[in-house]
Amino acid sequence: MDIVIPLFDRFEPLDAIGPYEILAHVPGATVRFVTPEPGQVSDVLGAMTVAVGTRYDEVESCDVLLVPGGAGTRPLLKDEDFLAWVRRIHDGSTFTTSVCTGSLVLGAAGLLRGLTATTHWGATAELESFGARYSAERVIRHDRIVTSAGVSSGIDMAVRLAAWLTDDLTAQAIQLYTEYDPQPPFDSGSVAKAPAAVLDRARTLG
Repeated sequence: MDIVIPLFDRFEPLDAIGPYEILAHVPGATVRFVTPEPGQVSDVLGAMTVAVGTRYDEVESCDVLLVPGGAGTRPLLKDEDFLAWVRRIHDGSTFTTSVCTGSLVLGAAGLLRGLTATTHWGATAELESFGARYSAERVIRHDRIVTSAGVSSGIDMAVRLAAWLTDDLTAQAIQLYTEYDPQPPFDSGSVAKAPAAVLDRARTLG
């Protein structure tokens, strides 16, 4: 099973690394990272640099495409070569997925038109500009297309994906092995629950 995750300058690290940690434990799976150009890319927070030797267009097919988000998605929305590659990969994939603003890439590639999809709460208008209908659900599946909301939701999506690719027992074993048992100290992890002051402060972080 071939799982491909594109990286790019200013990618959101947990969008990629969280699902990678889960999906790398799927029996028989290989996770590969690709980049627009071979070499180093840096995350959006500025402290992590990743060296990737494979250009995205060297990959002609895969079972799962997982597009992470981050500020670096914005140039990709106008990169016709990259968007054409996403469409080609989707044509043969078992699942085409996104985390956070990675859904904007799927939207720009024309894959979300008319579908309900999710993204980071700060990018809802951008998502809908591509013809999708935004929902605040954490993970949304339409047949082979799966979108997940902001950053940490990619882990939820990856656990579900592990179940769809194998079985519930395997996915639960991966969840246990990684001790994914969230117990946040505050109940402010969604726009619907966060007080106004928290929402205002969160808007300064992006």
